[in-house]
Amino acid sequence: MAIWFRYLLTDGLIRRRPEFKEQALVIAAPQKNRMVITASSPVAEREGAFVGMAVADARAATVDLVVLDDVPGTAAKLLRLIGIGCIRYTPIVSLNLPNGLILDISGCAHLWGGERGYLKELVNRLRSGGFNARAAIADTPAAAWAVARFAKKNPIVPFGGQAQALAILPPAALRLEPEVNNLLKKLGFNTIAPLLTISPQALRRRFGQNLLTRLGQALGTADEYWEPISLPVNYMEWLPCMEPVRTAPGIEIAINTLLERTCVRLQGDGKGIRKAMLKCHRIDGRKVQVSVSTTRASHSVSHLMRLFKLQVAKIEPALGIELFVLEVLRFEDMEAPQEALWAEAKGLADANLAELLDKIAGKIGADAIKRYLPAEHHWPERSLKVAGSLQEQPETQWPQLPRPIRLLPIPEQIEVMALVPDHPPKVFTFKNKRHTVARADGPERIGREWWQDKGEHRDYYMVEDTEGQRYWLFRSGHYDGNDARWYLHGYFA
Repeated sequence: MAIWFRYLLTDGLIRRRPEFKEQALVIAAPQKNRMVITASSPVAEREGAFVGMAVADARAATVDLVVLDDVPGTAAKLLRLIGIGCIRYTPIVSLNLPNGLILDISGCAHLWGGERGYLKELVNRLRSGGFNARAAIADTPAAAWAVARFAKKNPIVPFGGQAQALAILPPAALRLEPEVNNLLKKLGFNTIAPLLTISPQALRRRFGQNLLTRLGQALGTADEYWEPISLPVNYMEWLPCMEPVRTAPGIEIAINTLLERTCVRLQGDGKGIRKAMLKCHRIDGRKVQVSVSTTRASHSVSHLMRLFKLQVAKIEPALGIELFVLEVLRFEDMEAPQEALWAEAKGLADANLAELLDKIAGKIGADAIKRYLPAEHHWPERSLKVAGSLQEQPETQWPQLPRPIRLLPIPEQIEVMALVPDHPPKVFTFKNKRHTVARADGPERIGREWWQDKGEHRDYYMVEDTEGQRYWLFRSGHYDGNDARWYLHGYFA
C-alpha cells in the first residue's frame, strides 16, 4: 500500500493551530533570492496560491495569505510519527519522502475483511485525524505509488494487473526526472501504454537506463528496496492461550508469566517499569485493559505482581481471554543496587517505601499521595511545589522560620478583636466559633512579590488559643489602613 499526503505540511500545521483551517495558508522557503511556496493548503490553492509560485505573486492573487517559513526536516518528522501510528496495521512501514508512506501489507488485510476494508479503515482514520490522504494497493510499491497519485478510480490493483493499471497513467507516474518527463511529453507520450510496447533497447538508447529501471520496478521485474521505520526498544510480551482463560487465578498466572519475561529484559538493560498496561483480548473480539504505575522504576516481579493483583477484579473475562499482552508504556534507567554490610536508614531511597506507596496508590489512587518540595518564593502559597517522584531533589532549602504543618491553599477571612490596633488579636472568630488567644508571637512581615502581582504586604502571627490549638494568622496591609483584613492561613501541630 502506498499512501499519499497531498497537503502534509499544511495539514500538520492546521492540526496544531486550528485557526488556520479556513485561511489561505502556505509554507515558503528562499530560492534564488525570492520566497517560493513549498506547500499550500486546499484553501490557498482554491484562491490561486500553488506550490512553486513566488510568494509575491501569490499575495497579489490571494486575499489574506498566511505565509510561514519552511523548517527543514519537518516533513520527515511528521511522516515518521504518522508511520509509527500505522504500525498497528502492519509491522513494516517505510517513509516515502517528501509526502508519502509505503506499507508492506502482506498477510494483514484479512484482519480487516480484505484489501478494500483494510484500505477504507486506514484512510478514514488518517482523514479523521486531519490529513488529506489517498492510498492504493498493488503488487509492487511503485505501482501503488503511481495509482495513489495519478489514478482517478480503482485504488486496488488486482493481482498481476500492474501493466493494465499503469497503461492509462501519465509517464510522470513512473517517478522520472523532470527532463525525461518533458521529453516524453514533447514526443507525444501522454500515457505509459506506448512505452510498454517499445523494446527495452530502444527506450534505453533514447531515454536512459533509469526509465527502464522505474518501469521494471512498477511491473515487478526489478527489485526496489525500502527501509522500514526502526522503532525504539519496545518492551512488550505476548501470551496466547491454548484454552480461553475465565478465572482470576488463571489471569494472575498469565500476568506473572508476562512479568517474568519482561523483567528479565528490563533488568538486563538496566531499566525499570514506571507504567505498564495489560491488554486482555477476549474471544468475543473485545479488549479489556488495566494499568499500574510505580513511584520509582522497578523490575521486581513480586512487587509488580502485587500491584496487578489489585486490578484483577476489574478484568471481565466474559466467555474467556485468548491473548494477554503486557506493554511497558513508561520506563526509566535503574542503578544496580549495592549490597549493604549493615542496616541503615535509607529514607526516601528505601525500595520498601516505594513499594508501600505503590500499594496504597493502587487502593486509593495515585493522586491522593503527594510529596512537596520547597520553591524559591517568599509568598507562602508559592513556597512549595509537588514533586514528580521520590528521586526528585529540592532546588532550595525549607525556610528556617516556623511554618504550619497544614497550609490552606486559600486563606480564610476571620473576624478579629485586638486590644491595640497594631498588636496581635485577642479574640478571633472563624466559622462561627470564637477563639480567645492566650499567647501570640509576631509579627513576621512577608512582602508581596511585586513581579508576580500587586497588593498589600502581610503581617503574620503565630497564636495559641485557650484550648491549646495553634494557628497562623495574618493581617493584610497596615493596621491603620481602611481595607486591612485578617485571615487564617494555617494550623500548627
